[in-house]
Amino acid sequence: MASKSKSGRPGRRKHIPQRTCVICRQVRDKRELVRVVRTPEGELVIDETGKRNGRGAYLCRQSACWQAAIKGQQLSKALKMEIREQDKERLDLWSRTQL
Repeated sequence: MASKSKSGRPGRRKHIPQRTCVICRQVRDKRELVRVVRTPEGELVIDETGKRNGRGAYLCRQSACWQAAIKGQQLSKALKMEIREQDKERLDLWSRTQL
């Protein structure tokens, strides 16, 4: 039997947004992933809120995905930008301290 709201109508389940990791291609809840953003100014930013303006790509909270993103081209293709060495160093530092 479905739960009912105050109005007596059957309740709805809350929609949980799904996103895909650009490295391992696993679909997960949006909050389980970390968004990396290319801002309109062309900067690379780690967006933990998931609301920053710009083109985004999602990564799992697994160090293997972050290391593959730093070394490979998938993140660069997803963001449609060349990732600079200083950005790679920042991604590596964030992954080592936050994961």
